[in-house]
Amino acid sequence: MNVPTPQPAEKAELPAAARPRARRKLMRQTELVDRVKAYDPDADEAMLNKAYVYAMKAHGKQFRASGDPYFAHPLEVAAILTEIKLDTATIATALLHDTVEDTLATYEDIKENFGEEIANLVDGVTKLSALELFSERTKQAENFRKLMLAMSNDIRVLLVKLADRLHNMRTLGFIKEPEKRRRIAQETVDIYAPLAGRIGMQRIREELEDLAFAELHSEARNSIVTRLARLDAPKGERIGRIADQLKRRLAEHGIESWVYGRGKRPFSIWRKLKVKQLNFEQLSDIFGFRVIVRTTEDCYRALGVLHTTWQMVPDRFKDFISTPKANGYKSLHSTVIGPENQRVEVQIRTQEMHDVAERGVAAHWRYREGVSAQADDSTAYEWLREMVDLLERGESAEDFLEHSRLNLYQDQVFCFTPKGDLIPLPRGATPIDFAYHVHTDLGHHTVGAKVNGGHVPLHTPLHNGDQVEIIRTDEQTPSPLWEQFVVTGRARAEIRRFLRQSQRGEHVKFGRKILTKIFSDEGFELTDKAIEGIAKKLRLSKAEDVFAEVGRGSLRGHEVLEAVVPEFKRDPERRKASQFVEPLDKPKAISIRGLKEGIAYRLGACCHPLPGDRIVGLMVPGEGAVIHTIDCGELEKAQSSMDDWLDVAWGRHAAEMGPSVARLTIRVKNAPGALAAVMTVIGNNGGNIFNLNTTNRNALYFEFQVDIEVRDVPHLQNILGALRVTAAVESVDRVRGPEEGLGALK
Repeated sequence: MNVPTPQPAEKAELPAAARPRARRKLMRQTELVDRVKAYDPDADEAMLNKAYVYAMKAHGKQFRASGDPYFAHPLEVAAILTEIKLDTATIATALLHDTVEDTLATYEDIKENFGEEIANLVDGVTKLSALELFSERTKQAENFRKLMLAMSNDIRVLLVKLADRLHNMRTLGFIKEPEKRRRIAQETVDIYAPLAGRIGMQRIREELEDLAFAELHSEARNSIVTRLARLDAPKGERIGRIADQLKRRLAEHGIESWVYGRGKRPFSIWRKLKVKQLNFEQLSDIFGFRVIVRTTEDCYRALGVLHTTWQMVPDRFKDFISTPKANGYKSLHSTVIGPENQRVEVQIRTQEMHDVAERGVAAHWRYREGVSAQADDSTAYEWLREMVDLLERGESAEDFLEHSRLNLYQDQVFCFTPKGDLIPLPRGATPIDFAYHVHTDLGHHTVGAKVNGGHVPLHTPLHNGDQVEIIRTDEQTPSPLWEQFVVTGRARAEIRRFLRQSQRGEHVKFGRKILTKIFSDEGFELTDKAIEGIAKKLRLSKAEDVFAEVGRGSLRGHEVLEAVVPEFKRDPERRKASQFVEPLDKPKAISIRGLKEGIAYRLGACCHPLPGDRIVGLMVPGEGAVIHTIDCGELEKAQSSMDDWLDVAWGRHAAEMGPSVARLTIRVKNAPGALAAVMTVIGNNGGNIFNLNTTNRNALYFEFQVDIEVRDVPHLQNILGALRVTAAVESVDRVRGPEEGLGALK
């Protein structure tokens, strides 16, 4: 059997970014060409040589923070991609990927010298790199949106980007600013490592996670590395002995195999300690073994040998051959009490499955001259098509990032329709998620569900092997409450879209009232012709869309006025009369148009507006102005008295004037440590809890409302995102209801 040369067990040593290194010599172009031709004898040698020389000359005397010539970076990126056996065009793109951004070379130069395919790949990577330096969540979301669109057009853009990020992480220690290092490491573990996992690039994912772990939690990593080093002394030789016994036992049954063992990476151990709430001494499977055999039939035969020779550990068997992971990964996983009474985790696969496990998407995709990369006919990348579908349906960048992060982090469960069709869903998915996965119309009209023949609530989490029957009626429509417990981006997007469409009429009516009042207050007449002109400027199809945007809160009324009447914006005297006036009780916190100086205001306790929310003022006799979010229920009650409405905006430095209060409803699993996990996430993300009240509790979960001090809306969104990917949390949502007092912790 043609199998790779066995590798020694991996040791948990410090990653490259965390230890000093001698300056490496640049790889010669002949060596790079030899690497590519070793797996692709038909590779275009002339193209590789040309790209090597072009990039080296273009970067000239540029240097990196490490002191290496800058050309060393694209060369290392290319070397990483040769390890996963990518085509000539991708290797050339790796060599050239920084030329357009960092040298005098242009897209036209690359196209003229290397052709349109490589030029487009370089352009895709360049556009992503140009957007990489961000600090605000919106910019991060837009960057991620563009990454997903680019990789949907050609997955090789992502492969080059991942190799680029991997080399940058390997040299992260040379960046002097600690905050910049932490930002890059956090972005790596939040987005790039999960993306690598999603496309099956497990080695790259593990190294990215471990390098980020060394930067973000150096003390925890050092502790794990130290403990692993102590275990290596008595157990290092044991790995080899166990591998030999496994291989010998399989050979006795006529199964030819390659077996090797390795230790788990520090980040993997740390994650298991956190998720399972164990201490290090309780871990018994920190070493794993891989068994590679000839055929799929041999996989199951090998499993039978293991299970009949050694005792199987209950609930530790997974068949990813009959039900592959979303990234196409196939293997049999089992844990047995194996040789030397050692708990042994074993993965059994064929060589082809091993290639997919090691190289991920690179093992699935084929490249031919003049033909774009195309996936095979498997469903391994349905998640990518679903994400792109969300983009095309107009999801906001922030919502898209939230949905995508949930999809990236969650493992799968496999459920069945009554007809036996297999439906893969994220862990924690509900019957509503199931219904929307089958068809949007079925999701919209879901009224109930049966799981394994019994009626269950629609928020019930599904498990592997569940048979799900959806009960529907044409009279049912999506409930806003569904959004609180669904976990798939598709379900959440469809629910939000339905609710937006059903509310559109109200938004149009509401927006027209707002604009009519603002125009009237400033002495102008509101005409449909003027609004139609604004619709064209905003690339909206008709005037009604402008009213809807204003009513929804996406567009401010005074912005429309200034666009219709430019002289209003240019007239200093007129603008002065309607200028923002700072409030008396909280200087520089917010500014209110049209208020006479001295009018007091307060923030509505019903909706807890934060800097960054679209807000509206409501004049209340005896109280002054009360500030509400645009979607607050109190405003709906006051629609009949639009004269009391005020067009309000936050001051430029509102977020810097001190913390504001946000109220959340959080539902967590009723399990030990769940509440502590939530508190830790909030604290680690800079939130300050000062009041909490339990509102519901049963055998499955408990629900509570919590008041948190935050800076602004982006700060709150970061906390919400972190909570939604926390294993203990079933749902979390911002409270927009009426004012309710929170007592002490119950």
